[in-house]
Amino acid sequence: MFSQEAEPERFDIGNATAVRPDVGGLLPVFVLDRYEGYEVKRLQECTRAELDAWVEANARALRDHGSADLTYVNHVLLGGAVGAASGSPYVVKAHGSELEYSMRGNAELSAWGGEVLAGADATIVGSEHIRHVVREVCGTVDRVHEIPPGVDVELWRPAPRDEALASLVTEARRDPPNPGNANERLPDEGNAERLATFLTGVRPTVVYYGKLIENKGVQVLLDALRGVDARAVIVGFGDYRAELEEHAAGLDILFTGPLEHRHLVHLLALADVAVVPSIFPEAFGMVAAEAAAAGCPPIVADHSGLGEIARGLEEDYPPGRGGLASFPNGDPVALRERLDAVLALQGADREALRAAARKAAVQRWSWSSVARRILDVVE
Repeated sequence: MFSQEAEPERFDIGNATAVRPDVGGLLPVFVLDRYEGYEVKRLQECTRAELDAWVEANARALRDHGSADLTYVNHVLLGGAVGAASGSPYVVKAHGSELEYSMRGNAELSAWGGEVLAGADATIVGSEHIRHVVREVCGTVDRVHEIPPGVDVELWRPAPRDEALASLVTEARRDPPNPGNANERLPDEGNAERLATFLTGVRPTVVYYGKLIENKGVQVLLDALRGVDARAVIVGFGDYRAELEEHAAGLDILFTGPLEHRHLVHLLALADVAVVPSIFPEAFGMVAAEAAAAGCPPIVADHSGLGEIARGLEEDYPPGRGGLASFPNGDPVALRERLDAVLALQGADREALRAAARKAAVQRWSWSSVARRILDVVE
């Protein structure tokens, strides 16, 4: 597994060996963040010479480990370009971030993307929306297969509320120190006590997790929560956090900083609803699929790949409940109506919706079903 992850030991990568190629300190990105030890530049702001050198550094690392039967690369650029330069057969997983944030409207990058996809054994897209975006940005591409991302349905699963809260607090106690919350990529200091206090008692609980940037639409959720009898946990980091905290004044909201899967599987299991309010196109809707697997009904903005998640949920939701899976993009009033309706469910009705969300995730987005579909393509 080749990546620039500085701490691969934090992740379960099975029997894979982690390799971190030497890329000379440059990190091309789609959205600017701070990465220690790197010169960070948007992909479209790098020179072609810089990009070619970065691609070759990664491709050389692949070649040095011997010829591969197949290289599975993420992002049309620069992953697809690395696959093409590796000399091995390669499959490209296209995402929305590179296509929308860096490639759309850039003739040179779009043409390069078309070239690397033309040489791929296959292109995998997570939704019909991304199939269209690939065509719009890179031109006509052959051998495109729509396969959604996968969710570990054994990790993300329902649990009794008290058990989930206890496990969440236990995980938070394992967090490294973060005095003054100086490191935005670590959970906030004192989260164990804060979560235990905030989530005490029985009260409707809403969760958002993801980047805290304007395009993720957290401000829409905050507007929707005004007048809703619920508390909310906002998870994530980003340059919009301070503004969101100001926006949340007067609401019963806890900001936690970023949390890892080891926290989130428990937080989602105890929550009543998860909201994915992105106002910008999304390739899929992994957050919504994870929430559904945990038995936490998601409410998503009805557009792009998120809308496709909503359609999948609606097929399994009880009669009359299908409209609870989504809301019109950017509409806080409609979102408030969906929140009120979901949070008003009690007893058997509430459990039926949670079970239906879980069923949809297992049948459509489990790792086993997704892996089999990918293998069918490459075999």
